[in-house]
Amino acid sequence: MATQNSKTEITYRHMLESDYPAAYQLSQAVRWPHRLEDWQFLHRVGSGFVAERNGQPIGTALCWCHGDDYGSLGMVIVSPEAQGNGIGGELMNRLLEELGERNILLCATPAGQPLYERLGFKAIGRIHQHQGTIAPPEVIAPPEGEDIRPIENNDGPRLAELAAHACGMPRAALLDSLLNVSEGIVLDNDGELTGFALMRRFGRGYVIGPVVALDVDRAKAMTSYLIGLCVDSFVRIDVPDSSELSPWLNEIGLVQVDTPVVMVRGAPPHADPSMRQFAVSGQAIG
Repeated sequence: MATQNSKTEITYRHMLESDYPAAYQLSQAVRWPHRLEDWQFLHRVGSGFVAERNGQPIGTALCWCHGDDYGSLGMVIVSPEAQGNGIGGELMNRLLEELGERNILLCATPAGQPLYERLGFKAIGRIHQHQGTIAPPEVIAPPEGEDIRPIENNDGPRLAELAAHACGMPRAALLDSLLNVSEGIVLDNDGELTGFALMRRFGRGYVIGPVVALDVDRAKAMTSYLIGLCVDSFVRIDVPDSSELSPWLNEIGLVQVDTPVVMVRGAPPHADPSMRQFAVSGQAIG
């Protein structure tokens, strides 16, 4: 049900499919790269809210559930001319209510971080955003005895298991949706999977992520393979500050352009150190 803020004459309600064009225009206004199709995907795998004035959307916010214990939120955008009226805070309150008692993760811009801190979020790390258009990278071979191959239909359950170990929270539902819109590869050691990586259309070109592997060398092997599939196209990859990939990505021409802060309200997920996430699916969905 929509609610009315009589002081500001702004209405808040759940996002609908019919809101996608307006949401896209809002992200364009703040120079975020998301295409209309990117909005469709993000909303389809989660839920969200819209703030509107006189029937015109002027704010958005989305959230995603990762099992019963964790959630994430993002795409909190307020039209530049409507900022400073508490709209971001009102949208956040609705997201927090939607996610309930879950531990909640987000990536904060410098402008948004003070609001999130007031709502009880604490910084726990950073994401390094790398992007660019590059020539074919040097091919990095996987370890001896391991082969890179396309993801097959029966790989799904094992990929979800690897992703859950690497992230510390359930990923099966999100991963299933990502597989429908992505090109993916695995590292196969005689039937035992030691990592996987996905690449999909996003923004100005392609985004690589998630990248899940036993170690950084395997992550580099899979990432260089996917980059080789989209030479001369714009490529983006978002990596945790602990991933060890940033120096190499800068060397090959995917330059670091931003470093948002990872924040949590509640307890952060506890990942299994035997399997690591070297690139996230996206800053909002993790």
